[in-house]
Amino acid sequence: MEHYSIRGRTASEVSASVERAIASGEVAPGTRLPTVRTLAKNLGLSPATIAAAFRDLRVRGLIAGAGRRGTSVLSRPPVSTRAPVAIPAGVRNLALGNPDPAFIPDISRGIARLGPIRRIYGERQIDEQLGALATAMFAACGIPAEHLAVVSGACDGVERALAAWLRPGDVIAMEDPGYPNVADLAHALGLRIRPMRVDEHGPIPAEFDRVLRGGAAAIVITPRAQNPTGAALEAERAGELRRILARYPDVLLIEDDHAGPIAGAPALSLAGPERPRWAVVRSVSKSLGPDLRLALMAGDEITIGRVAGRQRLGPGWVSTVLQRLVAELMRDADTLQLVSAAERAYTERRTALLDALARRGIGATGRSGMNVWIPVAEEGAVAQALIGAGWGVAPGERYRIATPPAIRVTVAALLPSEAEEFADALAATLKTGGRTRSA
Repeated sequence: MEHYSIRGRTASEVSASVERAIASGEVAPGTRLPTVRTLAKNLGLSPATIAAAFRDLRVRGLIAGAGRRGTSVLSRPPVSTRAPVAIPAGVRNLALGNPDPAFIPDISRGIARLGPIRRIYGERQIDEQLGALATAMFAACGIPAEHLAVVSGACDGVERALAAWLRPGDVIAMEDPGYPNVADLAHALGLRIRPMRVDEHGPIPAEFDRVLRGGAAAIVITPRAQNPTGAALEAERAGELRRILARYPDVLLIEDDHAGPIAGAPALSLAGPERPRWAVVRSVSKSLGPDLRLALMAGDEITIGRVAGRQRLGPGWVSTVLQRLVAELMRDADTLQLVSAAERAYTERRTALLDALARRGIGATGRSGMNVWIPVAEEGAVAQALIGAGWGVAPGERYRIATPPAIRVTVAALLPSEAEEFADALAATLKTGGRTRSA
């Protein structure tokens, strides 16, 4: 209260005041809020009014109670408080998770081939051409595709699947480290997060079983190109996880296959017709370009039905123009060759960096995708030192919940010839200002 102000005469006004303070940066993530009784006294309101305001903030994922330690702002509240990692001009930016623009297809050719499209209300949500391609794509990976939806990107699909089954207060199991936007979505939906550690082959089986035994209503995994670690399921791990998951039939399984065909690893899945609740979401943003906000979703009949039904109440459908364009690109020979070239290039660049780091005794993971995860003792200090050496990386705190510090390096545009230079800079940084942890 000494450093910020909370105002209002009703619970909704108090709640809005706290949210504005968080969004403006006046109240930082992790800040401990006044107690209910203290705030009630200061504002001249009843404790019940303040308790109602705090309850609203908790449900919307802005704050969390911690017993005797009081109530604090969450580390990643779902409001616009977190700017991208600031990389100064002239510093090579390896912090953003963007694909290499050289491998993004020119969509103008696809647009020219679309022909007339006159969509009206009441037509089917999925374009027939895209639906046929999606069915074949999922079937080729052994994923049942009798029920499909088209959504506006991977995160949109994950959010819609969660909203189809879960309610505020439910527990969701998530990878740690993992993609921070999924954690933000969970907080925004009022869900409680249970982190599970991952290694280079995905969720660790003992951790997988632990979070499920702990009452998780849903579990979200990334089967390949896991962000930030680059983990990817392999056959033995996938089989072990399927056996564990089979003991929990009521748990919603969501697979976020955001990288799709550029992942550099096979599309293994834990989903199947025997699971009552599941969804596999595959985005085209990494392979065809981030501006194509579209992902394909396969799942069980009820989950897909709920997603499609809720979609009808809001946007109605994903633009047929966009769907038809994606279909054109997915069957265009030149585009397919470019996607294959991207997969080969990302694999070569990732491998080159991992090898360069290994030669310097620096542990790292990155079996697939566009990112390499490098455990370090002091991620903030290492990231700052690398900026001074001309390299921008992402500190791991944005991705971690309970796992040790690390940095994330996006290798999409890091040429193999540059891997040695970066590895030298990191080795020098660790020698003078930090120490590595084992990967």
